[in-house]
Amino acid sequence: MDPRQLEAFAAVMSVGSVTGAARLLGRSQPAVTRLVQELEAEIGYPLLVRHGPRVAPTEQGFLLYGDVERALGGLRRIRQRAAEIARGAAQPLLLAATSACALGLVPEALRSLEAGLGAQPVELRSASPEEVVHAVLHGTAQLGASSLPLEHRGLRVHWIGEAPCVAVLPADDPLAACGTVPLAALAARRLITMRNPFRLRGRLDTVLAQAGGGSAPSAARIETNSSANAQSLVRAGLGVAVLEPLTVRGAPLDGVAVRPIDTDIPFYFGVVSLQARALPAPLEALSGAMLDAARALPGFVRHDPADHGALIQSAHAAAAPDGAEASPPPFPDSLSP
Repeated sequence: MDPRQLEAFAAVMSVGSVTGAARLLGRSQPAVTRLVQELEAEIGYPLLVRHGPRVAPTEQGFLLYGDVERALGGLRRIRQRAAEIARGAAQPLLLAATSACALGLVPEALRSLEAGLGAQPVELRSASPEEVVHAVLHGTAQLGASSLPLEHRGLRVHWIGEAPCVAVLPADDPLAACGTVPLAALAARRLITMRNPFRLRGRLDTVLAQAGGGSAPSAARIETNSSANAQSLVRAGLGVAVLEPLTVRGAPLDGVAVRPIDTDIPFYFGVVSLQARALPAPLEALSGAMLDAARALPGFVRHDPADHGALIQSAHAAAAPDGAEASPPPFPDSLSP
């Protein structure tokens, strides 16, 4: 495939019209149309459907777009790196982190190393836990910070941290006057929670049901894929949340109260790199700086990477109803968004 074809398709998808894509790329409208048609002819199915002056992706086009964007991003990085080599510039430090780690760990760690990094370029990409692991394993990130599970073949786990989840409430909520919020008091409230049932959502449903006397959590909830979104929804008075502690530390909001909970809901997280590749000294230092930043979290505990499996199993056991035998869910549990 000609990269120009991919670029034309991605531009049309982003802008929503061939005319806008042509302006964006500095090409003529017929040239952009021809490039997309050539791509469609090569792959054997339509990518776009015309609606007057605008276009919409077909189902196949939507599915292909993510891969095209990643491929173009890789090409851009190659061009950028080639130019850096020509200038004799240092290779950027490539970081991937979940939004929680990107907010609550990385900025403070980079600030502590600022003098030592000097003009060293840094690229930080925020991604889901699964995408962080994928980026490290495939070399698009040199260092990753994410929630557990992190024990994938080919990864070196530098350290594992544990910190308790917290209650996030509107500042004028009566529960905000509590030094420690009873979990049972949250069980009857509308909860703003993470969408993924294999991470915080599943664990939280279990402990809230236990706190509520065994009844299932209320269906009146708002689901999101971001702790930052959850904080904003809490500030708007739409409910309460139980969140990992990194986001509320790294991106605190006015109008929101953060309180400890009387039930320990541990959040496990850590830093990884590719096992088969030596980590440059600046990134080793950054891993240590993130650990130092994590130590400032209330109730923080550092665990040896060898304890990874036991920590995951203990989370399952803690979430199991009384008298029930804990067994792993279809995917390993982790306690972050």
